[in-house]
Amino acid sequence: MSTAYLLLGSNLGNRAATLQAAVAELGRTAGPVTAASGLYETAAWGLTEQPAFLNQALALQTSLSPAQLLAACQAAEQHAGRQRLVRWGARTLDVDMLLYDDLVLDTPTLQLPHPRLPERRFALLPLAEIAAAVVHPGLRRTMAELLAECGDTLAVTRI
Repeated sequence: MSTAYLLLGSNLGNRAATLQAAVAELGRTAGPVTAASGLYETAAWGLTEQPAFLNQALALQTSLSPAQLLAACQAAEQHAGRQRLVRWGARTLDVDMLLYDDLVLDTPTLQLPHPRLPERRFALLPLAEIAAAVVHPGLRRTMAELLAECGDTLAVTRI
């Protein structure tokens, strides 16, 4: 079994209910969820003229390969009605794979660890809540250290 860390995000519809349903679905399809952060509200990053996001980090145990886990994450997005119209645009559900064990992977379809994790406070804060001591396999820094060093000033509020 492998440990994977995911970040869920939603800024359309009933955001909290969407995240709750995604946690349940990923637990059924990808493997048992072993930890879940609280919910964090964040202004949109990248394309800023859209509703605020709710974000939540998950840890799960999985027997799926990274590619299979990516497919399960994308299936959960589709199940929630995700439409990919605009990069960083509004969405019912976004599921990002942040870490998969200590794997470093760079393929056309999947990069692990997530390449923008160190610069995104909205991902680091919920991740550090459940995995502060986990070490980024490329940077050799813990999630707590990356959060403390993160230059992102976007407000992230636990609700």
